[in-house]
Amino acid sequence: MLTAGKFEKVSEQQYEMDTDAPGTYENVVLPKRATVGSAGYDIISPKSFILAPGESTKIATGLRVKMEPGWVLFILPKSGLGTKFRSQLDNTCGVIDSDYYYAENEGHIIISMTNDSKSDKTLEVIAGKAFVQAIFLPFGITEDDDTDGKRTGGFGSTGV
Repeated sequence: MLTAGKFEKVSEQQYEMDTDAPGTYENVVLPKRATVGSAGYDIISPKSFILAPGESTKIATGLRVKMEPGWVLFILPKSGLGTKFRSQLDNTCGVIDSDYYYAENEGHIIISMTNDSKSDKTLEVIAGKAFVQAIFLPFGITEDDDTDGKRTGGFGSTGV
């Protein structure tokens, strides 16, 4: 089995700056897989939230991830929430690059999601429950790649 990385908590100070639910840092839980055959690490919501159809929210997870070179972390909705509520990430698929760990915001993983229910279902996530999953994947680069840029910003900063 290949080792891709390690989840960590961001500092309490960073979490409090990024969250709209102050005082919930103690609810931040490091992701785990549900079974030995699971590809996804369940990310737990540190706060409860309700989304009516068409509503969106941002969830500060309190998490960061340190990855080995050549790996990326994809963030995807939990299958059950996607099926029942058409919950989706606002950027369709979260891509966490290995150098995001060193960003000014400590590499804080913040999830933007929407309830896109077409059947008028309200999505409710209770603090302490999984709402998205994270999957590590290896990636390659072209033989003539000459990229030398360095990340400084946080969420959505590349190409800015």
